[in-house]
Amino acid sequence: MKRKTRLTPVPFDASAKRPPTPERPVRSRARSLAMDAHIEPHQHPWSQFTYCASGLMQVTVTQGEVQTTFIVPPTRAVWIPPEVQHNVVVLETAELRTVDLDPGVTPTGWSDCRVLVVSKLLRELVHALEDSVPGPRDDAIMALAVDEMAHATTQALGVPMPHPEHGDKRLRALCEAVLRDPAEKAQLRDWVAQVGASERTVARLFRDELGTNFQQWRQQATLAHALPLLARGMPISQVAAASGYASDSAFSAMFKLAMGKAPSHFQNKSLSKQ
Repeated sequence: MKRKTRLTPVPFDASAKRPPTPERPVRSRARSLAMDAHIEPHQHPWSQFTYCASGLMQVTVTQGEVQTTFIVPPTRAVWIPPEVQHNVVVLETAELRTVDLDPGVTPTGWSDCRVLVVSKLLRELVHALEDSVPGPRDDAIMALAVDEMAHATTQALGVPMPHPEHGDKRLRALCEAVLRDPAEKAQLRDWVAQVGASERTVARLFRDELGTNFQQWRQQATLAHALPLLARGMPISQVAAASGYASDSAFSAMFKLAMGKAPSHFQNKSLSKQ
């Protein structure tokens, strides 16, 4: 997840026609973005459902003292509540879809970011909204799209990180090291020496700052590391090794349990044959 290439800034769309309104509370738009395009940090008064019809993106959000990075393949979407700062980096050339929702139609209690599984119906509704015009049909599509989002399956697919300014620097250094190479070490006790803290202290920091334990956090980091490799066509055996797994079967079992589908489902097979 640590990008070494130069990112290409892409402006946030601030056009007057973009914001949703009580009359048209759901608006969908499409953007084609090249790899390494970067929509810089921003926020807005409406909520947003963001996914890629194709490609792969990285969405980083900041809520309170925690930053969370989501690696989002085409079958998943990120829900972003109003006034939450976020930025997007395109990891693989993407057809980006954003659906903006007026606060009046936001599902009750959705004040936190979350990853949603994009059903076939929801995908088609989002596409239909791109070309819709005001009228009864448009109203029906908007209502059904919101209902489908509200009933979508959620998934733990984010990697929380300590706040870059207010979080514990030792914890952030350890998290960044794991994200760079999750295969380097397997246990927390093997990582703590390089950040100058005891295993007990770091375990407490994971619990207090990130609300999780190291093994749960490491699994999310491993998935975030593996998804771009699969999207780029890397053989599953190599992805498993790069993720710290001694066997393809163990990696595939973990991946399928977490993602609901085998690693091959997310693999760009056209690239893997080159």
